[in-house]
Amino acid sequence: MRHRDRQSQLGLLPRMEARPRRDGGFTYRYKPVAGKPINLGQDKGAALQRVLDITGKATDEGTFTRLWRLYQERVEFKRLADSTKVQYRDNWNELEKKFGTAIVALVKPRDIARYLRVERAAAPIVANREVALLSNLFNLGVELGDIDRNPCKEVRRNREESRDRLVEASELEAFVKFALAKTPDGQWASPSDVVLVSMAQFAALAGNRRAEFRQLHWPQVDSEVVRLQRAKQRGKKSKRELVGVSAALQEVIDRMKAMPGYSPMGAVFRAPRTNLAYSESGFKAMWARLMQRALDEKVIEERFTFHDLRGHYTTYFKLQFGELPELHADPKTTAGVYERSREVRRKAL
Repeated sequence: MRHRDRQSQLGLLPRMEARPRRDGGFTYRYKPVAGKPINLGQDKGAALQRVLDITGKATDEGTFTRLWRLYQERVEFKRLADSTKVQYRDNWNELEKKFGTAIVALVKPRDIARYLRVERAAAPIVANREVALLSNLFNLGVELGDIDRNPCKEVRRNREESRDRLVEASELEAFVKFALAKTPDGQWASPSDVVLVSMAQFAALAGNRRAEFRQLHWPQVDSEVVRLQRAKQRGKKSKRELVGVSAALQEVIDRMKAMPGYSPMGAVFRAPRTNLAYSESGFKAMWARLMQRALDEKVIEERFTFHDLRGHYTTYFKLQFGELPELHADPKTTAGVYERSREVRRKAL
């Protein structure tokens, strides 16, 4: 009885077989349910494609599309935060252009490297996130027996550096004043700008991620604290945050209560047209427009991201209180990513 090389069967479609050749390599064939085996030649990629043609089905067997579909059904994906799921889906939309119909078993480390350095050269950091998802799909392929290794683990990612953009107090003040502009009759010039900049102030004053307060509702707010759930933590590691209400934060809260559509059970930061909390996509679109207008009108000289406001909070918190705020389970993360001081103060002997 001939010894079967199990490794040669990895990545093949159902009813395919790899037969070792005496001079090395393999020849592939397909065994239909009825009829004689069909010779497919020695090129694995061509053999896989021919089987897909023979079956005459719009199948995604052996492709990344199949792995992505199965990955979304797994428990670990369902446990992810909604914002992370949205990000993964955005990553897949880009990956699908290149890898959607590709045969998983045929993708090599060089293909991953080319994607990172050449095809996504204009967005190197986003490419890293996309390849991280691709690596998850490869890991699933290993578990399912489609492949025997994850080629992403053999490719160095693009170099990343932590953002160092510090939103200075003076430019944030100018940005807030710009967004809170009123008409001659005392009405807000743009109610949506008022909500967006109030969210920006909340991030700068409380230090929370947008995902933690975008859907904040009034029952979570009282005169002393704002009750939030820390993002990126699950299960026993999950923490609630009680953010003390300062005078500046109270001003933001009062402004939101004065906006049309206030309900004691409703959302704090309400989109003017729907009176509901902003969706993530809706917020991103409106924030981009506001930021562009501020740049066009020379209110600020340099663009900053909403997440940079978390760095603003961390940096000014340390300047005021002499220590870093507790934002992460590991204080080193807060210090390395969000503390963006331009100066270091210390005492002389």
